[in-house]
Amino acid sequence: MKIFVDENIPLVTVRELILQGYDVIDIRGTDDQGIMDEILWQKAQDLKCLLITTDKGFAIHRDEPHHGILIIRLKQPSRQKIHQRVLQALKRYPPKQWPMLMVVMRDAVQSTWKSHHTK
Repeated sequence: MKIFVDENIPLVTVRELILQGYDVIDIRGTDDQGIMDEILWQKAQDLKCLLITTDKGFAIHRDEPHHGILIIRLKQPSRQKIHQRVLQALKRYPPKQWPMLMVVMRDAVQSTWKSHHTK
């Protein structure tokens, strides 16, 4: 599965996802670092990637055709807490379930939204 990580996802998480065999695209240190959210969204869709972010604004795309959205929303985020919630979500939902699925991982609970659009 291809994963596009927003700049706010810890590097330790990127490294762990690569170790787990995921194809991870991280724009940190590239010309795309700091691009606007809409451009980032379009790149993730063009590359057919699950998008992982802490930016709740990407939830507006939940009803559009997409390859998966994972949003981490914590009251007091830290690299370790974000890392743990990303890994929990990816363990819970196998790659085949991510298309058209949005998951919001919070401190103690999670929310899911499965769009009825077809890819």
